[in-house]
Amino acid sequence: MSLMSFGDKSLDLSLPHVMGILNVTPDSFSDGGVFNSLDSALRQSEKMIQEGASIIDVGGESTRPGAVFVATQQEVDRVLPVIDAIKRRFDIIVSVDTSTAEVIRGAADLGAGLINDVRSLEREGALLAAAKTHLPICLMHMKGMPKTMQDAPEYVQVVDDVADYLMSRVIACESVGIARSHLILDPGIGFGKVLPHNLSLLNHIEKIKKLGFNVLVGLSRKTMIGDVLNLPVEERLYGTMGANASAYSKGARIFRVHDVRPHVEMLALMSRIEREV
Repeated sequence: MSLMSFGDKSLDLSLPHVMGILNVTPDSFSDGGVFNSLDSALRQSEKMIQEGASIIDVGGESTRPGAVFVATQQEVDRVLPVIDAIKRRFDIIVSVDTSTAEVIRGAADLGAGLINDVRSLEREGALLAAAKTHLPICLMHMKGMPKTMQDAPEYVQVVDDVADYLMSRVIACESVGIARSHLILDPGIGFGKVLPHNLSLLNHIEKIKKLGFNVLVGLSRKTMIGDVLNLPVEERLYGTMGANASAYSKGARIFRVHDVRPHVEMLALMSRIEREV
């Protein structure tokens, strides 16, 4: 039950796993422009693998607040050569961070093992494209679109609203033949949510877990941490680790981060303590 296949490899999701972020974009909020050459992307991938990442998540469209639309061909040109090069060089699961049908299809053909979509396959053609890959999919909650998602988002009850939306996307996936066993849920920290929303979601990760799916969280260096600790992006490692430790204790098992080694070590120790009888 806890073993999930990701293309040519499998992970035991009763244990925690770190997903290393590889943004091949010029404008991502934390590392935009740093890894958007093939050589730098491969060096960073090798570093994250050596530090213990289970998954490398490759994205070519910034989804930071205020981000602008990226044309399909531009995203294809950014992402697919990197996925191809990583899979040829390293024995690692590659996740494709995309909402675009063409990128989903191309990444799967090159050996990607996971589709990680902030729009939960709502973009035109994405749902059917994902179904045809037979790969696992991470469905994330986002209120609105990146360009406007932080313009005064409102919820009736944020945890219930997020859970209801995610279950609606599960049903949409089932309607095209995607099995529940292929799905992972992400509450979407920072995507159309202000500080109280984010803190409430993190405090109730177990409610998302109880929907019956593995849970991924992506909160590395985010504004929420800066708001609580009054720190700039480059000084948010310890806050990120604290938030991820809390999420682990409440049931999350995949952690999308910029800083791989500190999280691998923290989660390995937490997991070992938890398994002691």
